[in-house]
Amino acid sequence: MIGLSILESWFPILSIVAISYIGALHTYAFSLFVSLFFFILIMLKKNLFQELKNREAYKDLLLTSFWITTLFALVFIGMQFTTAGNMSVIIFTQLFFSYIYFNVFGKDKMYFIHSAGAFIMGVGAIITLTPDDFTLNKGDFIILIGAAIAPIANLYSKRARIFCSSETILGFRTIIALPFITLLAWIVEPEITLDGAQKALPYFLLIGLLVFGISKILWMEALHRTSITKISAMTAIVPPMTLFFAYIYLDEIPEIRQMLGIIPILIGGYLLTKPIKTNEISS
Repeated sequence: MIGLSILESWFPILSIVAISYIGALHTYAFSLFVSLFFFILIMLKKNLFQELKNREAYKDLLLTSFWITTLFALVFIGMQFTTAGNMSVIIFTQLFFSYIYFNVFGKDKMYFIHSAGAFIMGVGAIITLTPDDFTLNKGDFIILIGAAIAPIANLYSKRARIFCSSETILGFRTIIALPFITLLAWIVEPEITLDGAQKALPYFLLIGLLVFGISKILWMEALHRTSITKISAMTAIVPPMTLFFAYIYLDEIPEIRQMLGIIPILIGGYLLTKPIKTNEISS
């Protein structure tokens, strides 16, 4: 999760630069194309294509592909209208949605301290989303919708992992997503130029290999070993790292509301996943 967090912290920074040259959906499509080669090579080397013969896996594989593709399409579109720092903070609110879905409406018992954590995270999200001039930033809200989708995508990914390896799941959903996103980019975005593609090349290569490739394998393996809510909480290190790297690389100076908003989000995330100590009576 530490390695994952370092890679994920660069995702909004690399994406925003690439988007400035070729557009949001084109950046997503080219990144998927790169990661597709990455996963095909791994699947061939490990002889993982045979896992796709298991028909029981297809329901969860297809649902995972649908929700993940929708999630990242929203994130890429939203990043056109906001900053790398805002994106990293807002997407972290998936922890709040995970707790609502799986703990409040799920079977897990809800303790007061966890409820307090969920409330504090909500306050942090509101602080982050409220601009200084009180005008609505549509990019922030588009990404927030993506954050609400993330726990659903993680749920089906976790189920699919029972039947298939992480590489097979990621390769399958990349195969499903690539033609759809490519067609959508061709329809709604302007035609890219050769100069723009050349300038964006190093960025979508890094996104495809590091973020959609290595990072997602780490995420799937971590997801297979612990709960969705806990995994979401462990990404708390990503927003401050992104704010730091965005300041260094993009000269993005964090706004006061971003710095204020991240504090309750991190505190709420800590409380939300704090284990409850029970008194054991020994006989």
